[in-house]
Formats: sequence, structure tokens, C-alpha cells
Amino acid sequence: MTKGAGRVDEVRWQDYALLDAGGDRGAGSESDTSVGERLERWGPYVVRRPDPLASPWARDNSYKWDDPDAWCKGDAGRNVWDLRSGLPAKWAISRGGLSFSVGPSGHKQMGLFPEQASNWDWIEQRIRSHKSRVEVLNLFAYTGGATLAAAASGASVCHVDASRSAIVAAKDNMSLSSLSSSPARFIADDARKFVAREIRRGRRYNAIIMDPPSFGRGPKGQTWEIRRDLEPLLEQCATLLDRVPLFVMVSFHTTGLSATVLERLLDRHITRVFGGRVRSRQMALTSLSGKTLPCGVTVTWEAP
Repeated sequence: MTKGAGRVDEVRWQDYALLDAGGDRGAGSESDTSVGERLERWGPYVVRRPDPLASPWARDNSYKWDDPDAWCKGDAGRNVWDLRSGLPAKWAISRGGLSFSVGPSGHKQMGLFPEQASNWDWIEQRIRSHKSRVEVLNLFAYTGGATLAAAASGASVCHVDASRSAIVAAKDNMSLSSLSSSPARFIADDARKFVAREIRRGRRYNAIIMDPPSFGRGPKGQTWEIRRDLEPLLEQCATLLDRVPLFVMVSFHTTGLSATVLERLLDRHITRVFGGRVRSRQMALTSLSGKTLPCGVTVTWEAP
């Protein structure tokens, strides 16, 4: 049964903070007034980068917007980083017992989505409450935040991402978090092809996690489009679930794709088969200046 959407998750960090968010309304500014930005603290360093969802606000100039350690100027198409001299290419930040290597990279990214921390907490709680070993499949797994959370909770994890550099980063994060000896497989592959092979092999998982992009390409040029490809993938994933499944989690950042649509997809392909319930919640970051920045949606199915 689907419950209502709309709850906003509180994300707590020590090594990360959203300082402020907004667009510059002042004359003579270097920033593009049509594109919002976020100002963040990643460990000891301040980072400024584009975020269209921040554009409705005026930025708070009591924060040091014009003196960041790293500034991604322009939008994702231009993606030009202006870095302070001496800034390391990568550095580590931690949350709880998990550590991550972060730093300026392509597509205005830092190698981690801090808003996902509430999902990691949820994953840990569900796995720790289960009485036996949990087998987790993490698709579109990026640099492994959910993989680390699951592994730290005692699960065996299969981590799948089309990007080989993301796979390397995820392994580095496992090492930073002292989880290298945990039972985990790292697979560089197209998510749909991997799932189809796992079905043929007769593999089963207690939990499936995915954070699909709006658009993407596999390692052999396969194209992914979330509105076209997500439902067939969810239908396949239902076949991969164990007879006693634990949960399915899907998070997304696609503008215009509603939580209600995804709730119905999970109901159609998972709840109808296994029972249970579907819920959704808003991922968000609250700035020190008091603004709540939306960062996507998470929809979960839980076993009855």
C-alpha cells in the first residue's frame, strides 16, 4: 500500500555543511544571474558550484561567496573549475564510521552526494534489524555511499556502475572506511545488462538500491533514459528479489519526475507481488543561512 509523499529528511553532517544557496542579484557580478549556486564546506575547504534549484533565492553575502577554495564557474556544459593554489586534488571527509575521498571533478561534482546521508541511515537501520545475512544489489552505485552503509551493517553487497572511475573511487572509499575485507563485488557494467544476466544465473537479493541518472551511457555506449528505461528495469529487479525480500530503494534527481509516479511503479511491480508498503520522502539540505534546498526524491518499498 502506498503512503503519502512529502516528508523532508534531515541530513546531519560534521565534515560537510551547506553554507548558503542562491543567485547573485547584484550588478557587476561575475556569476550568471540565471543560474543558482550553492556554497558548501567540504571538510576544511569551501566550494562554490552551480545548482539551478538554488536560483529563486538571493544569496547571503555575509558568507564568503567570492573567496572559495574551489569555484566551478558556469553550468555543467562549461564546467570550469577555478582552484586555489595548493588545494589538494582529493581529501577525505567522514560521517560516523564512513569515510569518503572528495574533490572537484567533472560535471561540477565533488564525488559524493551529501543529501544521500539520510538514505544511508535508513539502509543501516533496515539491515541491522534483519536477523540473517542480507544480500544487497546496488545499481548506478557511483562512489559507493550506499554500498559502504550496507557493508558496515554486515550485508554482502554487489556494487554496479557503468563508470570504471566510479568503481575505483568506491573501492578507495571502502578502504578509507576500513571495509576492504567486507564481502563486496564491484562490477563495471550497464545496469540493465547486468540484471538480465543475474536473472539467467538464478541469483537472488534481499535488497535492491538504485540511484539512476536522468540520462547516461553504459561502458559500451548503451544509452539510458529514466522515463523510458526505469519501469522495465524495476520489473526485472522484482524477479531478482529473494522469496523473503527486505527492501527496495530508488532515489532520483530528475526534474519533472514525481514521487507519485515512482510510488505507483513500485506498487505495480513489487507490492503486487510481495505485499508491503511504499513510501516517499524529499531529500534536502538545510543551509546554515536557513534555506532548505531540494535535492531529489527517495521512494522505498518495505516488506510486510
